[in-house]
Amino acid sequence: MTKLIECVPNFSEGRDPGIIKQITDEVESVEGVRLLNVDPGKATNRTVVTFVGEPEKVIEAAFLAIKKAGELIDMSKHTGEHPRMGATDVCPLIPISNISMEETAEYATRLAERVGKELKIPAYLYEYAQPDKSRSNLSIIRAGEYEGFFKKIKQPEWKPDFGPAEFDARRGATVIGARDFLIAYNVNLNTTSVRRANSIAFDVREAGRVMREGDPVNGKIINDENGKPRTIPGSLKAVKAIGWYIEEYGIAQISMNLTNIEVTPVHKAFDEVCNKANARGIRVTGSELVGLIPLKSMLDAGKYFLAKQQRSTGVSEKELVRIAIKSMGLDELGPFKPEERIIEYLLRDKADSTLVDMSLTGFADETASESPAPGGGSISAYVGVLGASLATMVANLSSHKKGWDNRWEEFSEWAEQGQHYKNELTKLVDKDTIAFNRIMEAFNLPKGSDEEKAARTEAIQTATRYAIEVPFNVMKLAYQSMEVIKAMAETGNPNSVTDAGVAALCARTAVLGAFMNVRINASGYKDKAYTDKVLAEGNALQQMAMDREAEILEIVNGKIG
Repeated sequence: MTKLIECVPNFSEGRDPGIIKQITDEVESVEGVRLLNVDPGKATNRTVVTFVGEPEKVIEAAFLAIKKAGELIDMSKHTGEHPRMGATDVCPLIPISNISMEETAEYATRLAERVGKELKIPAYLYEYAQPDKSRSNLSIIRAGEYEGFFKKIKQPEWKPDFGPAEFDARRGATVIGARDFLIAYNVNLNTTSVRRANSIAFDVREAGRVMREGDPVNGKIINDENGKPRTIPGSLKAVKAIGWYIEEYGIAQISMNLTNIEVTPVHKAFDEVCNKANARGIRVTGSELVGLIPLKSMLDAGKYFLAKQQRSTGVSEKELVRIAIKSMGLDELGPFKPEERIIEYLLRDKADSTLVDMSLTGFADETASESPAPGGGSISAYVGVLGASLATMVANLSSHKKGWDNRWEEFSEWAEQGQHYKNELTKLVDKDTIAFNRIMEAFNLPKGSDEEKAARTEAIQTATRYAIEVPFNVMKLAYQSMEVIKAMAETGNPNSVTDAGVAALCARTAVLGAFMNVRINASGYKDKAYTDKVLAEGNALQQMAMDREAEILEIVNGKIG
């Protein structure tokens, strides 16, 4: 499988679009690298760039961008709110798929070595790429910033990992490493006071604040037995934070790095800042994402804020994302376009959703055309989608039914299950047509030589197995969705019992229709042991679906009277 890493270099230029464009042009010049996001900030005078690809190509693109930034950015003239030490201030690599952190760290080391040797830029390793843990933290490396590095770099303990131990007045130094996924996130305040913003930042950040006698700001620092300042930890783990004033917006912000979103997700960080701000008489007005965010973070946030309202969390992905945006005010300072800010949406292959992105009329017209696909397999999957959707609708209606307020969590859980089946079956609508197309492509392969014949036969068998697996998955998911359908027929809003009945008809049709495709494709597959097993399981699933349909319809007809 393809190895993918993400690279998120931060360049010390956020005001000149021409310079930024020249840097990102270097990234895009490397074939196979995909530029995902360019996020400039005027006040910080800094641009965060995000791109992904296979490791070799990504580090080539990163090298070219670092080289170009060094040519275009003069650090001796740079000013900005954000801490910085070089034209390319920091360049982290993040493992995305099929690659370990150890491998990613090796690529980061290779990149840093090349930057030091070929560009003669002092390069430091950080996080997982840095073997010396006393200097693996970015903030420790960058302490003193650009202005302080002329002296710092001469200290033996701060000799660069690669490149000259001479500070480059124009290009500065660069920190390159491998790290976990990080969310850069700013929370907006209704104050212009940096001191008050910093107080809130110290309240929440893991490092907390220095312990003092008496006055918490001006009091004498309390040291431990080793002479080091004692600290009062903040309330959020895996969070770094500072306060600053953004002239561009005329407000102060809490600028945070969420270094482990499993420990502290973005919605928890937002809510905690709200709580600490309120305690200090300050109001949070919204927030700002810097760069990209995983889809799961947005979905989790949407569910979190819906649950706080005691509303069903079993709503569509699109609605969960919308709730997250509005709840955290991510669109306060400018438009927040999910398709441009959510990683999975940027990486999504449009060919995987050709059918499901059509209008109802377009889908019907495509089905009715002279093209053999989409055919019965895709239609079976979509009928299953409709069945799961109807069951989810009943669950959501029941969750919000007047007088059933104490049951909202019960129906919310059913709605979430229904959404899961709906989403998974939706993916299979296009996959069934893709499976058909793969078989056609395999049959069209050349067969002039013995080698070509062998390759063609193998390709046909591989495509055929895929064409069995897709409808078989439709069968399993459609049958599993009948658990939700039955529960809604039994316990859901009685005014919607017929919707549960129609859902059962749809699910049963999806199972039986998909099994026809399993059987026809199995007839062309040579592994008899495999096909015997699949057909036996398919027959059992078909019978169970018909039995479950009969149970549900009996419940429905009994309630209709």
